[in-house]
Amino acid sequence: MMKVRRYLRGSGRVLAFVFVASVIWLLFDMAALRISINDVNGQLLKERVIRERETLKQQSRVTQLMKRGFKHPVQRVDPAVTQAGKGLLSSGIKLAQVYRQGGEKQDQMLGDKKFNSFQGDHPPKTDKPKSVLPERKDGLQSLTAKQGVPAQKKAVNLDLNGTKLEKSGVIDSSNVVILPAAASNITRAPPGVQEDKHAPLLTSKRGPIQAGDVVQKADSKTNEKVKGETKSATKAMHPVKTSKPLSKDVKGKEVSNKTEEKLVRAIATGDPNAAKETLKPAMKLRAGDDSKDNSTAVRKPGVHKVVSLDATHVPRDANAVGQFGQAALVSSKEEPEVRKRWDEGHFNVYLSDQIPVDRAIPDTRPDMCAQNLVHDDLPSTSVIFCFVDEVWSTLLRSVHSVLNRSPPHLLKEIILVDDFSTKDNLKEPLDKYMSQFPKVRIIRLKERQGLIRARLAGAAVAKGEVLTFLDSHIECNVGWLEPLLERIYLDRKKVPCPVIEVISDKDMSYMLVDNFQRGIFKWPLVFGWSALPDEYIKKHNMTISDPIRCPVMAGGLFSIDKKYFYELGAYDPGLEVWGGENMEISFKIWMCGGEIEIIPCSRVGHIFRGQNPYKFPKDRQKTVERNLARVAEVWLDEYKDLFYGHGYHHLLDKKVIDIGNLTEQIELRERLKCKSFKWYLETVYPDMDAPLVKAEGLIFNRGLRKCLNLHKGSLFFEICDLSKQSQHFNYTWIRHVRQQDVCVAPQGKGNGFALLLCDNTKAELRWFHKSSNSALGEHLIAEFVSHHMCLEAGPQGDTLRLNPCEPSNAFQKWQFTHYHAQ
Repeated sequence: MMKVRRYLRGSGRVLAFVFVASVIWLLFDMAALRISINDVNGQLLKERVIRERETLKQQSRVTQLMKRGFKHPVQRVDPAVTQAGKGLLSSGIKLAQVYRQGGEKQDQMLGDKKFNSFQGDHPPKTDKPKSVLPERKDGLQSLTAKQGVPAQKKAVNLDLNGTKLEKSGVIDSSNVVILPAAASNITRAPPGVQEDKHAPLLTSKRGPIQAGDVVQKADSKTNEKVKGETKSATKAMHPVKTSKPLSKDVKGKEVSNKTEEKLVRAIATGDPNAAKETLKPAMKLRAGDDSKDNSTAVRKPGVHKVVSLDATHVPRDANAVGQFGQAALVSSKEEPEVRKRWDEGHFNVYLSDQIPVDRAIPDTRPDMCAQNLVHDDLPSTSVIFCFVDEVWSTLLRSVHSVLNRSPPHLLKEIILVDDFSTKDNLKEPLDKYMSQFPKVRIIRLKERQGLIRARLAGAAVAKGEVLTFLDSHIECNVGWLEPLLERIYLDRKKVPCPVIEVISDKDMSYMLVDNFQRGIFKWPLVFGWSALPDEYIKKHNMTISDPIRCPVMAGGLFSIDKKYFYELGAYDPGLEVWGGENMEISFKIWMCGGEIEIIPCSRVGHIFRGQNPYKFPKDRQKTVERNLARVAEVWLDEYKDLFYGHGYHHLLDKKVIDIGNLTEQIELRERLKCKSFKWYLETVYPDMDAPLVKAEGLIFNRGLRKCLNLHKGSLFFEICDLSKQSQHFNYTWIRHVRQQDVCVAPQGKGNGFALLLCDNTKAELRWFHKSSNSALGEHLIAEFVSHHMCLEAGPQGDTLRLNPCEPSNAFQKWQFTHYHAQ
């Protein structure tokens, strides 16, 4: 004790007091901290309870929606396809299921046998009820771009009557869900279409996206940039009454509208000199552009995620007819009105007029598309719509879909080219309606010119760096524009096309299509859709968002660098009205150094109608046939015989139809140093069957058991010998029995035959052979002779003459060594 007292004297006492006070203070501090932590935990627990209650409320609302007819878009899932997002495919996965959502392999060829029928008005193959994406417990589907594995999305408020978005208008991708879409049990979809697979609706934490809302899937680093874009987008969509703005060139100087009108008028009247002038547009090259190089130099290295924009200037009514791309229904009382108005557009016009002109549609892109990066410095585009007597509601819906879902800084303008419409509401009322949108311009042709020259008129006055052509009965989807411009930015000679999805002509529902389809043609130049071969998918390790090489574009929807468009000579100005222009520009692009691609991350819905409602100034069939003949003569080289041989023999006679002067087009091809059509078939479309002749080799007579031989201008029979070139003949697509330039021909009089120089235009040189499965299939029937006369060998092998056809006569039966086509 004495020692303790000694230490507590003087300064020791002070030190002891400080030590005890510090310990007491520390104890109080720890106690306060514990109380604070408990308060925080309590608050968090309280918030969690509130969130759980809110979730239960939303689940009850969703249940009510389901009872009212809403179904989830995914009906069945094949376990094999759940590996689709996990990198390269394993050999055990069925490619057709993964990439085509259960689609069939067989081609769905569309169009009339006599002429190709668009090119737009026949749908691509729609997908089956199976989904390529894995099924989630919360009913959502997602694939991440980087990891390639299903992404976890948070469940959020699905209340259709929810509040608007936050002020920023931006929702992080983790807070976006797909709302179960309404399904119809009344109108059945076309074969191959997913009837109940509709409208994934984007919603926020506080409810679905309403008017003025802008949805963008972006990370935190790009939110600031997107906020600025959102403000400009909303401003651009807001109705503003303005006088028609003066046109300006790329330097911002005012240009006289009279000059534009003069140029459009010259093109519209088919003036060839006007077409030549437009081949040299006055526009500045982008920095780094080089006409000798496909690549486009990157001016700014910055990139951002694709902007998932969907702006509108009025609140969207969630309960409106056809909203969110759902099937719209009509009562039995309204059916007479539907039938009455059907012919106005050859689709359900009555129903279309009831659907909002800016309705929301499902985001049908592969999930990784929202995570794709595009350059900040993409080129601007002019969107060109050409129309004639288009239905008011579908034309407005087309324009609104572009305005609402295109980043404003990339949309230079929308050009509406009126191809001499007769409907009153497409005149002054349309001018008045579009005056509220400063970016919309209307050009009116003074007489009906058709799609081809209307597009040339629109392109001639376009100010954007890229031309984007769209049909006037479409709906652009979320994020549709940037993926197209990105491909051109990387390579200005790429011509990207969106995936063309189906808007039902009956109930106006928006339907998904097969992921892996491309545009092709079959003889005689008939456009159609075909699934990408499994072998090609596997060989190139393709994913569902990779661009697809496309041999032939549909022609109605595509983007192209404006300068490159004119380098290619634009469209052939000799083509009239409509038909064949998609073939012409497709062959031209591929053979002259460019590429056509279908971009799965860009999607546009299109109303596919049962028939083309447009009237032709001249005979429709003759107009299309004439256009196709021009394409064949300029681009198909020796393969043009396949075109003529598939039902167009009559076009070879120039007295029947005048296809016009081809000199400029042939010179253009030579100047561009374009490749051959053989190169196109071997490189771009190798799975196309295109034999140059229908049959070849020895011509064997069944009765004589000998073969024909042509030697020194004489035709006689010999023992068959494959080594003798004098015994080799071709049976061509023009139906000639030919050896080099000499053709076997029946004589016009009597029953003899003659050897003449081949001439494709002369019908008297043609023979029918293997043209049917009839009893005369093996005969050589003279086409020019009025009565059925067949080539017959004499019993002694010393004569060859024409005699009336006899099915059982072996001396009238001929067989070639090789048959390539029937």
